Amino acid sequence: MDFEFPEEIARAREKAVEFAKKEITPELAQKCDRDEKFPDELRVKAFQYGIVDYRNPWSMLVTIEELCRADPGLGIAATVSLFGAEVIMLFGNDEQKEKFLAPVQEGKKIMGLAVTEPGGGSDVAGIKTTARREGNKFIINGSKMFITNGAIADFFVMLVRTSEPSDGKRHHGLSAIIVPGNLPGFKRNKITGKLGVRATNTAELVLENVEVPAENLIGEEGKGFYYIMTFFNISRAYVAAQAIGISQGSLDRVLEHLSSLGSGAVTEELQFAAADIATRIEASRLLTYKAASYLFQFRPNPTITSMSKAYAAETAVFAAEKALEITGYSGLNSDLERFFRDAKIMEIWEGTSEIEKLIISRNLLKEAQGVN
Repeated sequence: MDFEFPEEIARAREKAVEFAKKEITPELAQKCDRDEKFPDELRVKAFQYGIVDYRNPWSMLVTIEELCRADPGLGIAATVSLFGAEVIMLFGNDEQKEKFLAPVQEGKKIMGLAVTEPGGGSDVAGIKTTARREGNKFIINGSKMFITNGAIADFFVMLVRTSEPSDGKRHHGLSAIIVPGNLPGFKRNKITGKLGVRATNTAELVLENVEVPAENLIGEEGKGFYYIMTFFNISRAYVAAQAIGISQGSLDRVLEHLSSLGSGAVTEELQFAAADIATRIEASRLLTYKAASYLFQFRPNPTITSMSKAYAAETAVFAAEKALEITGYSGLNSDLERFFRDAKIMEIWEGTSEIEKLIISRNLLKEAQGVN
């Protein structure tokens, strides 16, 4: 078993590090966090630098890790404009890929994924936004909440209910539709005052009789739930990479702090704490790379993917908290304070840690019982 990346992926990591050192400055990170401002210039530069390309998933994974290591908010903002692209890549037709994905991959447009609703996030099958078909168009009514890129995206991959299931299974009758953000009746309300990742854009979406061409339906009508679940299984690996970046960035700052103290002041207790952080990071990284190796060979293992996301997310929170404990007052007055706030979202989006653990346990029980 070879634990070394091929030269192409190693170079992608190097390019991400180069970009982060040049463009993700402390001043920009602080300003975007304070002003809750999406760094669009940074996003464009990331495309121009050639480090954002979701068609190369391994390169994307290590790029996300390194950019979030420099700063979580800016790192996510620089790579999130293609959020939801895999739904169109895997299930969209050629015309949709050319019309919608091509300009996003060129850095000219921003997309988003709209699933979560005000009534709940984890209960995907319980969404209430409806799309009624009338001839060659869908009429959409409903709302979405906590949508990444919500106020700035040019279009969204949106999960809607197109029919009521006759068999009583709530996950039936859901469809994925591409919804442009500039249509009449489509309103967006930016969410401010978030705990962390304030450099990213988050909004509430409200749709009142929004007319969308029927040709914007992705794949088959009624299969949307399965498309979104497939996407989440992929995106969880990327979230795990975000979490690893936060953890590694926290450890970098811990080691810098300990080095400044001098060997005589670094107690065994501090050494143990640093060792715990480093060990959890390495375990998270190996688990995430294992999950990615299945995913990127089109042999997804949902159990491993959920393990990687849940463990890496909890490691990010652990690492950021320990880093503040170790660095004390100096850490509270540094970017570690921001890392601490940014870490918490890792345990929430793309499936809470509790949801991930339910997936893990249910799959383990099925395996133990011999259920396919």
